[in-house]
Formats: sequence, structure tokens, C-alpha cells
Amino acid sequence: MSSDTSFLLGIEDLTVSFDGFKAVDSLNLYIDKNELRVIIGPNGAGKTTVLDMICGKTRPTEGSVKFFNRELVGLSEHEIVRAGVGRKFQTPSIYENLTVLENLEVSFPKGRSVLGCIAFNRTAEVTERIQKVAEEIFLTDQLDVEGAHLSHGQKQWLEIGMLLMQEPKLLMLDEPVAGMSPAEREQTAQLLKRITQGRSIIIIEHDMEFVSRIADKVTVLHLGKILAEGTMEEIRHHPKVIEVYLGH
Repeated sequence: MSSDTSFLLGIEDLTVSFDGFKAVDSLNLYIDKNELRVIIGPNGAGKTTVLDMICGKTRPTEGSVKFFNRELVGLSEHEIVRAGVGRKFQTPSIYENLTVLENLEVSFPKGRSVLGCIAFNRTAEVTERIQKVAEEIFLTDQLDVEGAHLSHGQKQWLEIGMLLMQEPKLLMLDEPVAGMSPAEREQTAQLLKRITQGRSIIIIEHDMEFVSRIADKVTVLHLGKILAEGTMEEIRHHPKVIEVYLGH
């Protein structure tokens, strides 16, 4: 592993094989503190598999994943969450029979264990945190609305808010604007830029216009390896990207 510990997340030689096929092949990836990184690439490039290995859902065949210089490989998924890593999948996963307020409340860290739920009280600390997060995700006026009655975009924001309640230092989002209206995409771009203060975000996304608006840096995956990295403008003119995607 690199001796430079200034990175929030350091991945080296990360490899995973499924029945002899290397879905991710000797990947080296470094994420800075307060960075918004977008990972792009075609289906089958290994994008989601990388996030699966970071969060402990998939165990790598080889390699290292260090978060604040702590090795994550070998930890359980809940241990990685407690270390400060939050993950949102493409399909919103909220409690549709609970209000926005209740969804945020049950995501507060002290309410996660059985004993925590039994002894949980809506203290001033909890109320203040809910109000702050609700404002960040544009749902202050929907606190009493049940999750089932939210728009698709609002459900996506609520799930991001449920992760923010846990105050992660690394947030991983899989296609956060899929199915959103243009207005919701605009608001989501604002939201992501705002919440990068104090944490890093890794996003998988296919909407290149959206990527160009939000990304500090873009990583292009191809066949489980990094094809190119840079700003979106640099990626558009990168000779390897042009060769692979426009050369056929």
C-alpha cells in the first residue's frame, strides 16, 4: 500500500474473479477528502462490483481497500457502515409506510440496535439533526408525508438523507438521478455539491451531462481496469477513450 495516507480512500491491486472471469482486475484508485468522484463505463465494466467490494458486500480475490488508512477487506458490512461508509443502491430503499420524519429518525445511529430502538427518544439532538438533513434534501415541507406519496426523485433524496443521518465520511451512490425529471436533476446536482463539504462521494452515473456538472474527477472503467482519469473535459478528449468508444 502507498505510504501516502492523505487519501480518504486508497484502493490497491483490487481484484475479484467470478468463475475465472476477472470482473475487476488489479484496480488502483485513490479518493481525496471532500472529493466528488464519478465512475463511468459501459455495463459490465466493473463499476458496481467496485462499490460492492468497498462496502463489504463482495469479498475481493486480492488487494486492499483502506479507509482513513484502516483496512476494510475482511470487515463485515455493518462494521464498514460504522467505520463511516454509506451506500445507496439504484432503486430507492425507504420505509414507504413511514413519514419522511420517521424515515430519518430510524436512521439516526443510536436507533440502529434493538436496545437502541427500545430506549430511543426524540431528543433535541435528534430533532435538530432531522431538521438539518431535511433542509439539505429539499424535504422540509414534506416531513409529515408518508414515503409512498413522494415522487421518485424525492424518494431518492430521502434515501440520501437517511444515509446523511449516520454522518458518513464516504457516501457511495449508484445512478442517483435515474428516472428523475430535469428539475429534480438540477436540484440533485446542487444537493451533491453541498454535501461534499466534510465528506467524499463516489457516484456511478451514465448521464454525461450530469457528470460534467458535478464531478471533481472522473474515472473511466473498461473490462475491470481503469481506462482513463481526469476532468470530464479531459475524458472527452482522452485518446484511449476515443479509441475504445468511438473507434468502432
